[in-house]
Amino acid sequence: MQTNQKNGRSYYLVCERNWVYHLLIAVAGFFGAFTYLLRGNVFCNAQTGNVVLMGLALGKGEWSSAVYYLIPISAYLMGAFVSELLPNPVKHHMPMRWDTLLIAIEMLAVIGLGFVPESAPVQISQVVINFIASMQYNTFRQAEGVPMATTFATNHIRQLGIGLAKEVLHRHSEDKSHRLKLLRHFQMLIFFVLGAVIGTFFCNLLLGKAIWLTLIPLGFVFGAMLHADLTTEKNLVEQKPAGH
Repeated sequence: MQTNQKNGRSYYLVCERNWVYHLLIAVAGFFGAFTYLLRGNVFCNAQTGNVVLMGLALGKGEWSSAVYYLIPISAYLMGAFVSELLPNPVKHHMPMRWDTLLIAIEMLAVIGLGFVPESAPVQISQVVINFIASMQYNTFRQAEGVPMATTFATNHIRQLGIGLAKEVLHRHSEDKSHRLKLLRHFQMLIFFVLGAVIGTFFCNLLLGKAIWLTLIPLGFVFGAMLHADLTTEKNLVEQKPAGH
């Protein structure tokens, strides 16, 4: 685990803090509500659905439909590609980490998406969210030492099942160390659902401009991470977030 020591305790970068992951997965829940309700009844935070739909189209011989699904899949692929190449150049040529720059890029994307008219092709919003969701998923990997996903809930549900199984297996044991991890994943799932609930309410109220509300949590994350880059973590630029 790549952590520094401060006062005898492990020091986690701001980009690894639990509260950052809570806000990011809440934003992901909001994005899910946004794209499903207003942008084509799809979820853009992951690509399993698109791959399955492409397979169905190929199985039916619907070649044009199959090729169409390559668009969101390619956007997601490019997000991972870009986010894997940029961290080192960014931290060596800019006064901030890639993680911080990514949140700024995400905020700019959100601002732009809020101006997209309701009559515009839904694919515009879908592809943009595919791209930024992939970059976020590939960039934010561990929250204070625990592997996490900030763009979808599947892994957190799986981890809840694992944690409950350990409760049964360790019911007569004094070892309850699994409970902290169980709680962490439960919190992530709650924040994801909360983001989706808030997104549903405001998407019905404000339509496409509702996405601007995600600038609030993203702004908090960006401000904290930028402040750390310029001050408390300026000398820790070579310390990689855990999981990289």
